[in-house]
Amino acid sequence: MKLYYTVYQEANSEYIIQKSRFIAHISPVDSYEEAKAFISSIKDEYKHATHNVPVLVVGEKQETQWSNEDGEPQGTAGAPILRMIVERGLTNLAIVVTRYFGGIKLGTGGLVRAYTASARLVIDKALLCEVREAIVLTYEISYSHLAQIENISKTGVFKIAKIEYTDKITLDISGDINHKQVIIDTITEVTAGKCKLISENSRKNKFLIDSD
Repeated sequence: MKLYYTVYQEANSEYIIQKSRFIAHISPVDSYEEAKAFISSIKDEYKHATHNVPVLVVGEKQETQWSNEDGEPQGTAGAPILRMIVERGLTNLAIVVTRYFGGIKLGTGGLVRAYTASARLVIDKALLCEVREAIVLTYEISYSHLAQIENISKTGVFKIAKIEYTDKITLDISGDINHKQVIIDTITEVTAGKCKLISENSRKNKFLIDSD
């Protein structure tokens, strides 16, 4: 079940225009507190820069949105980046675009274009992904059933996340939470009911979005 779209990993990029240097940093986050901590760390790293423009969007429905111009003219830096992120349907991420002023003023339109271009560049480097809710079922099975379960996993119905070998085999099987009953029925059928469901947990999985 799809929960939201975000970026896959941390990234940074650099964009230079009219001698002004724009350095963008981005990170996926799971909470407002994590986003603020990331922003603070980047500001500390670039504390001598002319501007450090922060933006964050958090929540599966983009419930928490915040940005700041950090001394740039109103509506020319954080605001257009935030608008672009929201319009693209992204969430659970934080961005800081650092600017070292090069001595040539860009004007309000030029600032908007420069900051949004920097944000787009770093988003592309971080890669987009879809976050889905997954179910993880931990089973205890006999060795005789492992090969068949591994073959079925190749069809994409579920994935084998972990295998432990003792006197029996313990498997962590993951799949879309909407397919939970199908997975349970499949494992039960393959083992003729001779399997033991030890535990079940949910988690979030990231799936890269093909840029093509």
